[in-house]
Amino acid sequence: MIRKIFLIFFGAVFFVSLFSCSSKPSGAKTLQINNALVSVYFSPNGGASDAIIRQINNAHSFIDIAMYAFTSRPIGQAVIDAYKRGVKVRLVMDVHEANTRFSRARFFYRAGIPIKTLPVEETRFVKGLMHNKFAVIDGKEVITGSYNWTASAEKLNYENLLIIKSPQLADIYEKYFNWMYSIGNDFKPKEEGGF
Repeated sequence: MIRKIFLIFFGAVFFVSLFSCSSKPSGAKTLQINNALVSVYFSPNGGASDAIIRQINNAHSFIDIAMYAFTSRPIGQAVIDAYKRGVKVRLVMDVHEANTRFSRARFFYRAGIPIKTLPVEETRFVKGLMHNKFAVIDGKEVITGSYNWTASAEKLNYENLLIIKSPQLADIYEKYFNWMYSIGNDFKPKEEGGF
């Protein structure tokens, strides 16, 4: 009898722990960490794309984006719309990813948005991918995480995205962005199409 109660108890604990751990976190979680306000998103389908678009739509002075893969049409359109309303926009992208078929780089290039690519080809001192995934908006907030700005990141992949409102952190990211931008090559599309 005691053995039966023991087995029922541990069986119940097992199932409760199984179901409580298997539910996907949903929606944004926002924390106040010292003077920074941090919003956290998870994908797939956790609202990260909409959150990025909201931040871009609220930009007033500048948006600096360092993005390994950028294929999302809705986010790309938000960037173009910001640029058209007078927000200064600059991008740093990976040289190979910028020239992939569905990259938004050609779209931005045709709109007149300055794009630099890394690594600088034909040099010995810069190697590896430009694998960053971040943006600095108005010198006040940073968008970062594993989340590339792609449809796959939103709908298929297991990703994370942080939106951090902190001028101090934004300044650190902005200095790094400026350094990458200063050493990058001007983007020149290798081929048209893929839109």
